[in-house]
Amino acid sequence: MATSTEHHAAARARAATRTRTTERLGAFIEEVRDVVGRGLPPDVTAYLVGEKLAPHLGVSGDGGLLTPEQCEGDPERYRQHLLHAETDGSFSVVALVWLPGQCTAVHDHVSWCVTGVHQGEEHERRYRLLPAEAPGGSARLVATEDVVNPAGSVCGFAPPGDIHRVWNACDDKAISIHLYGADIGRLGSSVRRVYELPADR
Repeated sequence: MATSTEHHAAARARAATRTRTTERLGAFIEEVRDVVGRGLPPDVTAYLVGEKLAPHLGVSGDGGLLTPEQCEGDPERYRQHLLHAETDGSFSVVALVWLPGQCTAVHDHVSWCVTGVHQGEEHERRYRLLPAEAPGGSARLVATEDVVNPAGSVCGFAPPGDIHRVWNACDDKAISIHLYGADIGRLGSSVRRVYELPADR
């Protein structure tokens, strides 16, 4: 079940005012539309979308991917800028802006996802969900991998097996581009479930 923080994030995303689409972002959306329109399996779609995203990362200023407004953070929590939601609900593009120390809860996703670090560095801890060992017991999370994603890096995944948390452990702002196979404009968030189970952290 989503926490009040996640509900807050969803409400903010629904109320977000869209800023203009740069020429580079518009071209990238066309590339994603072509890939998604092929109707391939989610993991293959994520891989191919990641290939399209990589050349656009790190390009800023005139001819860049994002406007200055789409790079603005929030001192209270990481900020989501909805860049595009396809009219048929098949995919969405968002920019997440992380100020130092900001992080997500442990969560999974409603759909396939591709993430590319546009600026700075993201830290990620991935988890595996273990079922209860005895009747009446509780499931728990086991940390399986810690990853540092520098600028220009791309990763993709599809449920199940997509449980993680993400944070900015650096002294500077981090910005990442996320694509989801869902209408984030309608849903407000890519989070399917927030996990509050015992975890090996």
